[in-house]
Amino acid sequence: MSFPHKSCFRLVPAGRQLVTGLGFRLGHGRPAPHLCPRALGASGIADAPASSAGATAGNPPADGPAFKAYIDFKAIRENLEEVRDNCRRRNSGADPDLVVSLYNEFVEVSRECDRARAARNENSKSMKGQMEPSDRQALIEKGQQLKDELGRLEGRLTDIQNTMQREAQKIPNLTHPQTPDTEPVLVKQVGEPRDFKFKIKDHVELGEALDIIDFDAGAQVSGSKFYYLRNEGALLELALVHWTFAKAVSKGFVPVTTPDLVRSSVLEMCGFQPRADNTQVYSIADSPLCLTGTAEVPLAGSYMNRILKSADLPICMVGFGRCFRTEAGAAGMAGKGLYRVHQFSKVELFILCTPQQSEDLLKRLVDFEEELYAELGLHFKILDMPASDLGAPAERKFDMEAWMPGLQRYGELSSASNCTDYQSRRLNIRYRPDADAAASGGKKQKKLPTEFVHTLNATACAVPRLVVAILENFQQEDGTVVIPKPLIPYMGGVDRIMKF
Repeated sequence: MSFPHKSCFRLVPAGRQLVTGLGFRLGHGRPAPHLCPRALGASGIADAPASSAGATAGNPPADGPAFKAYIDFKAIRENLEEVRDNCRRRNSGADPDLVVSLYNEFVEVSRECDRARAARNENSKSMKGQMEPSDRQALIEKGQQLKDELGRLEGRLTDIQNTMQREAQKIPNLTHPQTPDTEPVLVKQVGEPRDFKFKIKDHVELGEALDIIDFDAGAQVSGSKFYYLRNEGALLELALVHWTFAKAVSKGFVPVTTPDLVRSSVLEMCGFQPRADNTQVYSIADSPLCLTGTAEVPLAGSYMNRILKSADLPICMVGFGRCFRTEAGAAGMAGKGLYRVHQFSKVELFILCTPQQSEDLLKRLVDFEEELYAELGLHFKILDMPASDLGAPAERKFDMEAWMPGLQRYGELSSASNCTDYQSRRLNIRYRPDADAAASGGKKQKKLPTEFVHTLNATACAVPRLVVAILENFQQEDGTVVIPKPLIPYMGGVDRIMKF
């Protein structure tokens, strides 16, 4: 299995449905919604396009949204019942009825602007040629009235569009039809729990006894949920990162190291909420910057405002970054030790592709994650996660949960998600389909309109979670921990953690 950087993946078979970033399933004879944000509806009014600077990652305007997404408002109106039901399934507070009401108002005010603009132009034409001074003065006064009226209407239109954008950006991606509603579905179980013949310890007790994890120093220096990895603990972190990178690169992923600080608007474009209550995001005071919670954000942002060639897709990247999360609301045994911390290292997989490639690529990401954790010798489950558990960008998500005997439960190691064009409509990442299909009979090839790419992401290695799983599953009766064989070359030959 590999992830080459060109379109060599199987296409979606005839009749298979595709899903857009608003989740509208296409196929089975149903006409596709407009993918171009300036496509005209039956009314002749453009579908409330974002400006050319819609995905500019600067400081957000004081009276508008942080950015303007290329959202298909006409499609929301035409599929309102489906969008309502999807918001309900995903426990979303979005109000699609309000969005449609705002869109209808936007269309009507746009028409009023057009009429006022036409009247002003007609009035200007009437002023050409000779006429009585009183008649010219009357036209000048009428022109000023029309200019004032047009300014008022355009101001109202801007206010409507800003509100419409803010409300529409709350609507989550539509959900894959096979996604369960409220409970995860077991897809596969790999391996079996180890049968220990001695009293087991959790990773906190093991880490402190072996002098490889220091929570006390972390708390003194930085606060709770911070830690130091020492000795073989530090080597284990680096080994996991290097091994995972090597595996990903061997599959065709391009290695990338990413910034840990990004603009808050880029975070929002990717579906995160830096200003929400109980946010997981650390913001920098008096700055538009935030600390990233995943390399997914800078990887996605690196392609914003770009038009890609379809021949270059899929683009598969493996990124390393330090992740920072507030873990607001997380407490108790579920977050014990390294399982839930404020800062950690992570290797992230990120893909840009065509809509025809994304469903198959999601399966390939899941298969790759399975290969990684099986090679480490872990026992884990693959789960198809329910709609109620999906973040706003994801159309479908699969989680890997490993057995952690010291914690006496399964714990999430990773997830893999298909976000379809939810993120690309916000980041303005497009591709131009091949023109071959548009050429016939030797005629000159036509330039096809651009479409939004699909994006996928997957965790290859969240270091603290894998450290927990390795320490607890491979502990020995004498208190040592055996290093999984694939990691030994990356540990400088160390095959066992023991205290000297």
